[in-house]
Amino acid sequence: MEHKRKNIKDIEVITNCDNLDATPIENRIFTVRGHQIMVDRDLAELYGVDTRSLNQAVKRNIDRFPESFRFQISDEEKTELVANCDRFKTTIKFSPSNPYVFTEQGVAMLSAVLKSETAIHTSIRIIEAFVAMRNFLMNNASIFQRMERLEMKQLKTDEKVDAILDKLGEEKKPKEGIFFQGQIFDAYVFVADLIRKAQNRIVVIDNYIDDTVLLQLAKRKVGVSVDIYDGQISRQLHQDVAAHNAQYPGVTLHHYQKAHDRFMIIDEEVYHIGASLKDLGKKLFAFSKMDVMTGSELLSKL
Repeated sequence: MEHKRKNIKDIEVITNCDNLDATPIENRIFTVRGHQIMVDRDLAELYGVDTRSLNQAVKRNIDRFPESFRFQISDEEKTELVANCDRFKTTIKFSPSNPYVFTEQGVAMLSAVLKSETAIHTSIRIIEAFVAMRNFLMNNASIFQRMERLEMKQLKTDEKVDAILDKLGEEKKPKEGIFFQGQIFDAYVFVADLIRKAQNRIVVIDNYIDDTVLLQLAKRKVGVSVDIYDGQISRQLHQDVAAHNAQYPGVTLHHYQKAHDRFMIIDEEVYHIGASLKDLGKKLFAFSKMDVMTGSELLSKL
């Protein structure tokens, strides 16, 4: 006998639910809300009555069917049953009311309510199927637990692998280097990667900012602020920044004439850039990551 075990929110399907010819009863047992149950339509078919008649018989004896014997499933539970059993798409999917389901005790009580020889024999067969299913779960509980532990270990392993890959990605970026004349695109990609890396802020100290630098800064994450320190802020630059902020808000200009070299601060990391950001790759220049101070320390000295 082949079984399939699948966890779906609070519904557990332990069967190949659409292969009803081989073992029709066991293939109609589900676990909902922690109870092994059968759907009223399946029970009615097995008892040889229509679903309406079965539920009416129960209502006439409702005091015999407490919540632990019979309950109505929710919209979400019905959706999950339909999603996992194609046969329910023609029976309960478009039903105006959600079906009732019966636990093992509810099935046993049905034999007393329906009061027929067929009902008694059918109830015995169904209860035997419940017992067989319960024994199957108990006998294989350790296997299911090991599978769940393996799944958890796999998740933790995946997280560790992601962390290692992220670390490797960080380490492969050089702390210092040289770009030669003509390496315009390589230098452009290097600075673009720095800009995308920022989580909170970017600071640019450069006396030759123009709209091409703003184009690079547009690659930053949403919410990352930008402070530009420039010794010669032109009217055109003010207009360019205003237009940039209309679409990518967060850039602030600062007039600062005491800087000779160019720097970029990415959050707390400080990079010395040998060329103006607008001229990257046009001439030989070097860059280096400065470990002598944090971005906040550098800004405090401006």
